[in-house]
Amino acid sequence: MAREFYFRGFFEARFFSVIVGGTMIELSGLTKCFGGKTAVDNVELTIRDGDFFSLLGPNGAGKTTLIGLISTLLLPDEGEVRIDGARASRENRATKQKLSVLSQEYSLRNDFSVADILEQHGRLYGMPREKRREKADELLAFCGLSDARKKTARQLSGGMKRKLMLCRALMTEPKYLILDEPTVGLDPMSRRQIWSLLYGLNEQGMTVLLTTHYIEEAQYLSRNVALIDKGRIKTVQPPDALIASLGAYTVERFENGGISARHFTDRNEAAAYLSTLNCRATLRETNLEDVFIAFAGKGITDGNADGALGKMGRV
Repeated sequence: MAREFYFRGFFEARFFSVIVGGTMIELSGLTKCFGGKTAVDNVELTIRDGDFFSLLGPNGAGKTTLIGLISTLLLPDEGEVRIDGARASRENRATKQKLSVLSQEYSLRNDFSVADILEQHGRLYGMPREKRREKADELLAFCGLSDARKKTARQLSGGMKRKLMLCRALMTEPKYLILDEPTVGLDPMSRRQIWSLLYGLNEQGMTVLLTTHYIEEAQYLSRNVALIDKGRIKTVQPPDALIASLGAYTVERFENGGISARHFTDRNEAAAYLSTLNCRATLRETNLEDVFIAFAGKGITDGNADGALGKMGRV
């Protein structure tokens, strides 16, 4: 279910190649504090080559800090990040160039044209003239921006700006694409177009690391999801496994001015419970948002009133 995606035919990604092997991102004992508060707490995590990996957690859980540490925008207080076996650092240019980061904030020169933004980025990374122009043409076609190449950034819609930022991030053919809430503020159609592009990149072999507050984004795109809270990784599992640990079916009750839910592994049991209720209620399949709500509301170590999260594995 997690990898069923209904925009699959939107793209044809043939503009980069990735060597799949034993390469990976490894975090070992990673810790970062700000003013006495621990934002990332002794994180041990491996993101394998070709994965589409999502970080989910409540506000302040440490997701953006973790992204900053992996990309070397932040330096750890303890521990290390290794990229394909080499320690990541600001001085290790070869390792840094394997990563490309797409932030949640727009970071475009509004007075530059679409073509100029990509041209400038290619020059910054020392790409030969023919290479950067060829790559820009391929990426603009891939993201559906070819007709907008002469427009300035300020003339673009929010969705087009996000696509342009994705083009820029891909100019240097990174092995690892890191995305911090890449679709925040977009309308549903633009968001799903970005999903399609990211899905296509991952299907072609690119490793993607995503943070998002759109839970369905993580469910549809991810091969693996990490739940993080208070700077600690609590569990890493595929979306379907997380959902199964909660229960495949959910009965949602609307009463006393609020909404509550109970989760079941068996549909007949869920239907039987539904028939006993004297309030507005629905029976539906459980989704990753239910997992997130149970996790954020109770905490993974506290379990769940319906036996929901106690079965989750730990890393």
